[in-house]
Amino acid sequence: MLIFRQLFDPTSSTYTYLLADSDTRHAVLIDPVFEQVRRDGALIEELGLELCTTLDTHVHADHVTGSWALKQRFGCKIALSEVSGAEGADRYLKDGDTVEFGARHLNILSTPGHTDGCVTYVLDDRSKAFTGDCLLIRGSGRTDFQQGSPELMFRSVHDKIFCLPADCLLYPGHDYRGLTVTSVAEEREFNPRLGGKLSVSDFAGYMHNLGLPHPKQIDVAVPANLKCGQPADGALPGDQPDWAPLSYSFAGIWEIQPQALNEIRDKVQIVDVRGKDEFDGPMGHIPGAKLIPLDKLAERSSKLAKDKPIVAVCRAGGRSAQATVILKREGFTELANMTGGMLLWRAQHLDVVGGEG
Repeated sequence: MLIFRQLFDPTSSTYTYLLADSDTRHAVLIDPVFEQVRRDGALIEELGLELCTTLDTHVHADHVTGSWALKQRFGCKIALSEVSGAEGADRYLKDGDTVEFGARHLNILSTPGHTDGCVTYVLDDRSKAFTGDCLLIRGSGRTDFQQGSPELMFRSVHDKIFCLPADCLLYPGHDYRGLTVTSVAEEREFNPRLGGKLSVSDFAGYMHNLGLPHPKQIDVAVPANLKCGQPADGALPGDQPDWAPLSYSFAGIWEIQPQALNEIRDKVQIVDVRGKDEFDGPMGHIPGAKLIPLDKLAERSSKLAKDKPIVAVCRAGGRSAQATVILKREGFTELANMTGGMLLWRAQHLDVVGGEG
C-alpha cells in the first residue's frame, strides 16, 4: 500500500509530495521547500517513516529546496537530473532511471522546456506522475529564463507526459488558484496552452507573449539550489528553542514530554487550562501550576510574564494545544504543550498536588 501526502507552501505556492511504502516505511519526498523542513520532518517522524531520498523536479527559481537541510536531519540521499548543473547531490538521474523506496519505485522521464534539467517522476503503476514546472493544471511552467524553450516543453508534454495512461493523475509543482490535481485525459483536452489540436507554433506564440515579471526569489533561490539548497551561511531553517528539549508536531505545535517538564519546573510558567473542579479533582495538578481555564485564557493572559517560557497543561493534551495557539496570538513566543496531559504525567508517577492515589 502507498502512503501519499500532498503538502503546500503558501509563500511560493509550491507543492511537496511525500510517498512511502507502508510495509517497509521507506519514503521519498519530492520538491521539499527549505522553510517547510520542520513541518515535513514532523510528518515523517509522526508517520514512523524512514526518509531515503529527496527528489527535485528541477533547479527552482522561486524557492530554495529543502533537500540539503533534510539530508542534515535524516541522513537521506539527494537526487535530481544529471543535467541540472547542481553540485552536492548523491545521485544524478537520467531518462529511464528508477528511484526505489521499499517495494515501490518512481520512473524518471526527462521533460525539459522550463529548464534543461526538468524531470517528471512517474509512480511504478503509472497511476500518478509528478510534473514539476513542466505541466501545470490547465497551464505550464515558464520558458523565458533558465534554458527555457517552448519547443522543448511542447515535445516533453506531448511525447512523454501525454503518452501516460489517460487516467494517470498529474500532480504539479505549483498551483496559484488552489487546484490540487488533474489527469492526462483532462490536460490533453482542456489545457488552453497545450491541449486539443494546438500546435507547437501556437504554444510558442502563447509563451512568448506572457509578459510575466521576473521571479522575486531567483537571485537567492538559483545559487542555493545549484548547491542542492545549501545556504551560503550553512544554517538550517528556523531556530530550535533552547529553553527545553522540545519536539515539533505536524500540527505546528511545540511539545514537551512530562519528564522533561518535571526537570525544569522552576524555570517555566506552567499554565493548567482545565476547569477548577478538574484542577482540584481526582487527577490533581502539577506543583507550581497556575490555573487559568481555557475559556478565560485570552482575557487573563496579561497575568503571565512574557519573558519566561510557558508550558500549557490539561487532561490529555488537547485543550492545552489550543492554549498555545491562543497565547501565541496574544504575543507570547516561548510556548510548549505538555504531551499527554495529566494522564501521562500521572502514568509516569511524577509529583502531583492533591488528587487520588
